[in-house]
Amino acid sequence: MRERCGFSGGEPGPPTPQPRSARVLSRPMDPVYVSELNRDVRPAAPGEFAPVSIGPILADPPVVLAPMAGITNAPFRRLCRGFGAGLYVSEMITARALVERNEKTMRLAEFDPDESPRSLQLYGVDPHYVGEAVKLLVGEDRVDHIDMNFGCPVRKVTRRGGGAAIPAKPRLLESIVRAAVSNAGAIPVTIKFRMGIEDDWLTFLDAGRIAEAEGCRAVALHARTAAQLYDGEADWAAIGELKQAVTSIPVFGNGDIWEAWDALRMMRATGCDGVVVGRGCLGRPWLFRDLAAVFAGKQPEDPPTFGEVADTMRRHAALLCGWIGERYGMRDFRKHATWYTKGFPGSTKMRDKLIRIDSLAELDAILEEGDRSLRFPPTAMRVKRGKKGGRQKVVLPEGFRDDLDDATPPAAEEAGDGG
Repeated sequence: MRERCGFSGGEPGPPTPQPRSARVLSRPMDPVYVSELNRDVRPAAPGEFAPVSIGPILADPPVVLAPMAGITNAPFRRLCRGFGAGLYVSEMITARALVERNEKTMRLAEFDPDESPRSLQLYGVDPHYVGEAVKLLVGEDRVDHIDMNFGCPVRKVTRRGGGAAIPAKPRLLESIVRAAVSNAGAIPVTIKFRMGIEDDWLTFLDAGRIAEAEGCRAVALHARTAAQLYDGEADWAAIGELKQAVTSIPVFGNGDIWEAWDALRMMRATGCDGVVVGRGCLGRPWLFRDLAAVFAGKQPEDPPTFGEVADTMRRHAALLCGWIGERYGMRDFRKHATWYTKGFPGSTKMRDKLIRIDSLAELDAILEEGDRSLRFPPTAMRVKRGKKGGRQKVVLPEGFRDDLDDATPPAAEEAGDGG
């Protein structure tokens, strides 16, 4: 029996603001909120995009929340699930720390009692620790899906030969993936990776073929190189190439899904089976509501007013406080507060206050200063959030290119940002 990705009820804490569609007759999105890129994109036709099977899990619609360090924790996943169905993956967990039962790592690897499916992203550089971590997760019935990260471009990770550098050594990648799959039993394993190190050193086709050969149930490509970080435009053509090369398992595309229409445009242009949404949902968890609409053949609604955004902010902050306490929860929420308020008139002064909040009461007082009737600013629809732009020179270990068939694991496992 397949497990369908969807919303689980029974949430503690303040009630989720009732969607506009439940209060008044739903109306199509005002054209002012549709970018020039997407003016001619139409909702999915009946049967155009099938749900995606990842082992026993059915992703319907075929939408995945990208694992993002410090962001896709249990409260954020719960918030997003309330807006629409999808596969919501945890932030990255390091294999060795999990095996050693590091207290913080074990907490990050926890799921809400009603969260289903339980999808966890695992990062490891050593097949031994990856295998042991998967044994732990499966043997203790902690997960329903394991995603593996081979896309992190952060310098402190690649300089040790980890993250996005691993696919450049195909035998090492192969041994890590094999260790995960062989210990996962019936639990599906997927992997996510980038195009390669830089424009003249691409690894994504080999990575996809290795995943397919070793028994992964799906692959996801962030269509940028490690050198690009999060800069420029994602190269969707590479997603199409990967789909042509990997034929027996689903291929998901990642990169520049800012509007729900982008997802349909990507899938139609590349033939990929589904999409992975990252920075586009930061401060905009209702993007998953829009995605559910367009995949169902409907027009999305207008984005929320400031009052509705404020209600969602309060909900998000309360969930974080319930998870790690008010002091740390509010500090963690500060970055989210800046994303939620991007583009609203007068929001610069508001953000100056929001980045200093320490309590829910402070948050309430600041939000009450805003005009609840303000419409969402159209200019904010494609404002980039999260990681800053700019390229980098990828730093690799000395002698890294001397023997790319070397399967020796890097000396240390350094956590990154998920890629």
